[in-house]
Amino acid sequence: METLLSPSTLLSPLRGSKKKPASPAASASSSSSSPARSVVSCALRRQQPPPQAIAAWRGDGGRGGGVGSWATFLQHGLAAAALSLAISMAPAPAPAVASEFDVLNGGPPEDTYVVDDAGVLSRVTKSDVKRLVRDLESRKNIRINFITVRKLTSKADAFEYADQVLEKWYPTVEEGNNKGIVVLVTSQKEGAITGGPAFVQAVGDEILDSTVSENLPVLATDEKYNEAIYTTAKRLAAAIDGLPDPGGPTFKDNKRESNFKTKEETEEKRGQFTLVVGGLLVIAFVVPMAQYYAYISKK
Repeated sequence: METLLSPSTLLSPLRGSKKKPASPAASASSSSSSPARSVVSCALRRQQPPPQAIAAWRGDGGRGGGVGSWATFLQHGLAAAALSLAISMAPAPAPAVASEFDVLNGGPPEDTYVVDDAGVLSRVTKSDVKRLVRDLESRKNIRINFITVRKLTSKADAFEYADQVLEKWYPTVEEGNNKGIVVLVTSQKEGAITGGPAFVQAVGDEILDSTVSENLPVLATDEKYNEAIYTTAKRLAAAIDGLPDPGGPTFKDNKRESNFKTKEETEEKRGQFTLVVGGLLVIAFVVPMAQYYAYISKK
């Protein structure tokens, strides 16, 4: 045991020294010894990692070995950082926006009376329109639905789309007899009103034409979409109730004033400019000469 556990024996594997081959007699005696000696010897002889792995990890493996490994690590790190930055700065996906086809397939609003696909109506307007047309439906049995869309791609104008909505929502004449559809297209600044025979008869052609040509396009041009929908609802309700027509807005005569000056104004400004320039020239020449003359006369 003393020979096996001596300091030279313990440190020999760590120092990397070569061990002399033992004699056959010593081999035989060691093999006949107890198993505890082999266990201790194996525990002390730890396996060292290859020199190439240590050199690569330390960065000193040959010419340029360390520089290449560190450059590779740095390159991978920069790539990962760039990818993470690109993902974090990528714009969020735009929320899905309903289209004119979704309005068609969605069916008539059961309780709100308003389908604001364009997203231009406020809660107050929706509530006021709902209260107005709900009361009208309860008294006159005529229902009016209001639709706002940003643009039309399937139909040429708002009238064709309004007819399509009426036929889709109320396929039979009995279902659409007392129904009215009001459509406002915000991008085209136009609107349309259509409905069944009972609705058209209750409102009248004059009010229908006036509302389509005044309330919807005029206020939509000024981007007053809430006012356009609410005033249209008021005019239709008043016509159905037989009340006086509240009327609608009219186009403003916006005449732009010219920024160009007239000939008289130009001549007047030119004379003033000449006078000012002449005065400055006189001062620039006369004052220095007067000062010089005064300086000479003193001498």
